[in-house]
This record gives sequence, structure tokens and C-alpha cells, in this order.
Amino acid sequence: MSVLAVNPIAKWPQTIDVHGARRSRSTLFLSHPPNIKPPFSLPLKNYSVSAILTKQDSQTDDKNRIFSTSPTLDFNKYMLEKASSVNKALEEAVLLQEPFKIHESMRYSLLAGGKRVRPMLCIAACELFGGEESTAMPAACAAEMIHTMSLMHDDLPCMDNDDLRRGKPTNHKVFGEDVAVLAGDAMLAFAFEYVATATRGVPAARIVRVLGELAKSIGSEGLVAGQVVDICSEGMAGVGLEHLEFIHHHKTAALLEGSVVMGAILGGGNEEEIAKLRKFAKCIGLLFQVVDDILDVTKSSQELGKTAGKDLVADKTTYPKLIGVQKSREFADDLNREAQEQLIHFDPKRAAPLIALANYIAYRDN
Repeated sequence: MSVLAVNPIAKWPQTIDVHGARRSRSTLFLSHPPNIKPPFSLPLKNYSVSAILTKQDSQTDDKNRIFSTSPTLDFNKYMLEKASSVNKALEEAVLLQEPFKIHESMRYSLLAGGKRVRPMLCIAACELFGGEESTAMPAACAAEMIHTMSLMHDDLPCMDNDDLRRGKPTNHKVFGEDVAVLAGDAMLAFAFEYVATATRGVPAARIVRVLGELAKSIGSEGLVAGQVVDICSEGMAGVGLEHLEFIHHHKTAALLEGSVVMGAILGGGNEEEIAKLRKFAKCIGLLFQVVDDILDVTKSSQELGKTAGKDLVADKTTYPKLIGVQKSREFADDLNREAQEQLIHFDPKRAAPLIALANYIAYRDN
């Protein structure tokens, strides 16, 4: 999580999304990838990997190029407080009840720890516009539920076949493959139920829009699209940067983007503001995966809390494999800077958590 030659961008007829906006709809079929520029490429000034590869290596300190956070923000305290709030909400949302086996399985993975980056991004985006943590919490929890579901399914023998997740045996190793599949399915369904029934203090139209955003980020044009192209690309010769960008933009970045945008919608951002937050999220979403690729080849399983080097074993295409570790780090640095540039015109104090979260994603060790 086949050595089939897959072209994920072969056909992109226009469709109308749930909010009336035009967007591209991918039709996946087997063929040889054509040499065309995919329409999902982001219009970011410094986003191109080729630009990273050709620019002079004149930076002496990458971190000096990234905006600093507000001196009034204690980020460690912020992380601990938000993680505590999210964990409490998750614990109360998914209760241990009949049938016990399925709820034990759900809680085992959902409450096993994790960085809670997606919920924090959702809450921080909502608070950027003056919204309350409690308003964003159901959507924040839903993003974490769906992220956890994707990990449970990704670890299955038919996918990545992994034995370790968040420093513990994977769900199917404890509860069996059948229960792990069903627990993931239940978590996915409950995520939408929880947003619909637990969100308070905002107009119903915003909640409907949030549900549409969440669905789009994880379906056959979001997370699932990235997963299936990733699977079909294992062992494929000649996979290039555009193909890899498609995988990561969908498999990893889409749910991070959805988390941020849901928070912005719930907080009351206007269309222009939401567009800036979406661009911010696209950058940090890809940044997250680029850093993951780097960590996979530079850290141990003990340090990561999951199996290290599995992409290499599976013969997957990664950024370090295509452009090397150093150029991957430079690309990550530019993504971080481009993300933070989207926040320049927002209130610095309210934007500080999002800036700090972008830096956290860029410089994390696991």
C-alpha cells in the first residue's frame, strides 16, 4: 500500500462537485503513461521539483528561510493541550459497547497515540477565523478516525502487510484480518455520522459543505485514488515525478487538505480565504509525504514506531529514490516556505499555530 503499467491521469473530464464548482474527475485505466503534464499540478511559484534540482545550492541554513512562529506561542504547550482535547473527544466518541469485539478493535487503533496532526490543523484553521475549538472538534475527530481507518487497511496483508504501527502490533495482528477490515469500515461510516450529529453552533449549510469536502478527500478521487495508483505502481519501471506527485497528493495530502479546509469552512472563512488555506494545505500535505519518504530511509523502525525501509523493500518510487535525500530535503524546505506564504495576510497571532504546525511537519523525526 503489481507491476501493471498504470496511467492515473489518462482522462480528466470535467464534473461538478457538491458545491457547484468545476473540478477534474480522473478515470483510471491500464495503459502506458503518456508524457503530459497532469492537471492536478499545483500552481505554486516554488513548487516544481525540477526547479529544486536546477537551482544553486546557496542556502547555508534551510531553517533560516522559514518564517518563525509568534514569540507568544508556546508550541509544545499548544500541541499537548490540543492533543489532550482531541484524545478526550475521541475516547468519548467511540465507546466500548456491544458488539465488544468491533469497538475494541476500533479503539485499539484510534486511541493508540499518534501525532494528531490532522485534528490540530482542522482546529487551528477554524480558530484562524475566530471559530471555537468545540465547533471544529467533530470534524477534527472525523479526520483522525478516517486517517486511522486508512492505516488499519493499509497495514493488511493484501496491502502493505505491516506488523507494526505507532509502536504496537497492527490491528489485524491483534484482532484478525476480518475484524480489522470491519472495524475500519465502521470507523469510516461513524466519522460522517459524528460530524453530522455532533457539530454545533454553525449553519447547517456549512456542515453539509464539510461533509462534501471530507467525502471528496477520501474517495476514488482522493485518498483511495492515491492508494490504488500506489499499489499498481510497485515495481513499475520509469515512474517519474509527475506520477509520484499524483500518488502523494491523493494518498496523503488530500486528507490533510480536507482537514484544513473543513476547519476554515466551520470557522466562517470567505471563498478567497478558504482558497488560501487550501493552497497552504496542498503544500503541507505534499510536504508531509516528502518528509515521510526521507524518514523511511534515514530512521530506524524503533525511531519511527513503524517498519522502516518498507518502501525500498516493496520497490516503491519515492522522492529520495528519484532525486536523492538532499534534493528531497530542499524540496521539502520550499514546500514549507510556499505554504507559510499563504498565511502572510492573516492575523499573525491566530496564524501562529498553523505556521508552527507546518514547521513541525517539516522537521519532525517520526
